[in-house]
Amino acid sequence: MSCPHFAMKTNGNKHLDVERGKFDIERERLISSNRPVQINNQALLSGLSYCLSSCSMILVNKYVLSSYDFNAGISLMIYQNFISVFIVSMLSTLGVISTEALTWKLIKAWLPVNVIFVGMLITSMFSLRYINVAMVTVLKNVTNVITAVGEMYLFSKHHDNRVWIALFLMIISAISGGFTDLSFHAVGYTWQIINCFLTASYSLTLRRVMDTAKLVTKSGNLNEFSMVLLNNTLSLPLGLLLIYVFNEVDYLTTTPLLRQPTFWLVMTLSGLLGLAISFTSMWFLHQTSATTYSLVGSLNKIPLSVAGILLFNVPTSLENSASMLIGLVAGVFFARAKVHERSQS
Repeated sequence: MSCPHFAMKTNGNKHLDVERGKFDIERERLISSNRPVQINNQALLSGLSYCLSSCSMILVNKYVLSSYDFNAGISLMIYQNFISVFIVSMLSTLGVISTEALTWKLIKAWLPVNVIFVGMLITSMFSLRYINVAMVTVLKNVTNVITAVGEMYLFSKHHDNRVWIALFLMIISAISGGFTDLSFHAVGYTWQIINCFLTASYSLTLRRVMDTAKLVTKSGNLNEFSMVLLNNTLSLPLGLLLIYVFNEVDYLTTTPLLRQPTFWLVMTLSGLLGLAISFTSMWFLHQTSATTYSLVGSLNKIPLSVAGILLFNVPTSLENSASMLIGLVAGVFFARAKVHERSQS
């Protein structure tokens, strides 16, 4: 799974963890609540675990794709998703967690949104190979703009002025960041724009698909672990098909990277981190309030961007840094605006 970037979005129409697509009914209930924050060791530990896993996931993916120069993003996604399927299935078999049976009716109901999910992960991999982590983080804000417009036209949902101001700042940041990006790569930016549209589409269609899918499950519900298992299991055959479409087979048979134990270790770590995002985000939501969760998700982009610049020696300028800062601040402002909007409704 990826990175996607995997950024958590927590608006009223159920934005998701974009680098992994993890989402469930419990999350909806917790995000829409506004209970008081109780600061305790569990809340602090869960918050740190969530931040560490989500930041590490993107950085490790960037390391695999750029530093190792691994030119098979789809194969990386398949390997990560296979790890998630294996671990979740094992935990379900041992009775540690509960998951819904993958019936044919459930698969048919979920398949359309899974196609978007796979496209979202693959385009995230492709863009991360060419664009630095900080700019990917800023450009992902465009997803919020597309989603907000989609909500307005598809669901007649109206946003207050604070939300639109934040979205406007995100647009300005993305445009100015692109113009001042010293490592600008047209292919990478193209993939990232496609990723923004796919991520927004996933968010906008997920709610309706979830309602349909619940009707064909035995329990009448679809929890987080069931969604992880469902999304990642269905992604495997589609991913294998895309490996041939994008001709990654020839590359995999010739690259010396697959003969390096350290490379397999790093790839396995990326898969474990992808699954860890799901577990830690659920843990964090249970330990704190929706407001804290939303703000931490936005603030988490700041150290991620700084780490991405420092670890990968990204060339930058004062103008580009200012653009990225505006985008990061706009993300925090957007999270606060959505919290305020939910409280008013």
